[in-house]
Amino acid sequence: MKSTTNFGKENRTYISLLCDAWMKHRTKLLFSAIALMSIAAIARLDTEFYRLIWMKTSLGAIDLRFRHGEVNTWFAGNPTYGVLVHSMYPPASYAMLWPFLGWLSFKLARVLWALTSVLMLGWIAYLTIRESLANTTLERFFLLLLPLSAYPTGAAIGNGQLVLLVIPMVVTGLILMCRNSKLTGDSLAAALVLMALVSPAIAVPFFWIALFVPGRLRPAILVVLGYVVLTLFASSFQDSSSVSLIRDWFATAQMGAWSGARQGGYSNLHSWLALFGVTAGNRYFSLIALLALGAWIYRYRKADLWLLIGVSAIVARIWTYHRRYDDLLILLPMIALFRMAKSEASEDRSRVLAAILFATAWCIMVAPIYFIFSSPPWSWLMRGAQVITWGLILVFLLYRVQREKTVSSEEGSRLNPANI
Repeated sequence: MKSTTNFGKENRTYISLLCDAWMKHRTKLLFSAIALMSIAAIARLDTEFYRLIWMKTSLGAIDLRFRHGEVNTWFAGNPTYGVLVHSMYPPASYAMLWPFLGWLSFKLARVLWALTSVLMLGWIAYLTIRESLANTTLERFFLLLLPLSAYPTGAAIGNGQLVLLVIPMVVTGLILMCRNSKLTGDSLAAALVLMALVSPAIAVPFFWIALFVPGRLRPAILVVLGYVVLTLFASSFQDSSSVSLIRDWFATAQMGAWSGARQGGYSNLHSWLALFGVTAGNRYFSLIALLALGAWIYRYRKADLWLLIGVSAIVARIWTYHRRYDDLLILLPMIALFRMAKSEASEDRSRVLAAILFATAWCIMVAPIYFIFSSPPWSWLMRGAQVITWGLILVFLLYRVQREKTVSSEEGSRLNPANI
């Protein structure tokens, strides 16, 4: 008993020392981080917006170029799946992308996408500041720069990727449907989550929150109905039936995930399986991960929303094939960690651990992207650091959800009249 007590006292001492050190040096540390992030943001955004709008080689807006060709081919009534190599999005996604890509030349579509990216990046920054519980101007400025300076943001902009659209829409939609029970709020929330499903590989894991957390089915039903309508609308421009098109899309997407896991993708289930020579049946591992997340969210559906979002974001990053631009998903568990570090309701030990994990994830987010794609051993070290950090964050968030449930049950038991 004595040794256990001493161990507890030592832990509290270390925590106190860390807290004191942070309070003493936090202004200098924040100023240093802001200076570094400002340089990174200017350099990355300047380079990547040039790549998105002006670069004439195939590397300029490469993914936007693919989507533009697919959307125009689709709505011209021409076959897409199996014809265009990169056509790995479902019919509803092409219906959602048509307003951005279906009526403009590629040159003008690049400009429109750049303006949309600025809007979405501002939306992400606003959500980061508002939801983080930051209470000083310095903290808010630091959080403003976080998504602007992160390496996946630049990669997403330069490629013309969809993750910049998905993150603010799915997060705002979930917040609205979980904090507002009116029909107008549900309708707007459902519309946002529906639009986020333009990229199912990113957004689908978050749908479990829409299904289980609000405590009513209306938001999820509205999302499903909207998706069916968009699928039928898009399918009407093709000769094949909706069912046939969905089947063709699934086969194409499965092949794309398998190929991408071997070339370009990293730090996800498919890539890890490929390292061990497993190239068949990857979809079953993804399905198991997705169903496990759904079961977990159902069990802990009354937990803090941001803890659920953080866990879902990490699963969304690893459950299927992704590349560097989708690392922006890790911003969401970072927000959950920052909230925990700032929350007066959290235990001191949890606040310190949350701060340490946040700082570690921050170091990876602002690190030069060169390290991820350089020759070994640097690429191995960087990707290993990513996986370890994401894994630790996931374990910590799972622990905090379980801890919340345990504390809530104990408090409920004490307040039960039968126990008084």
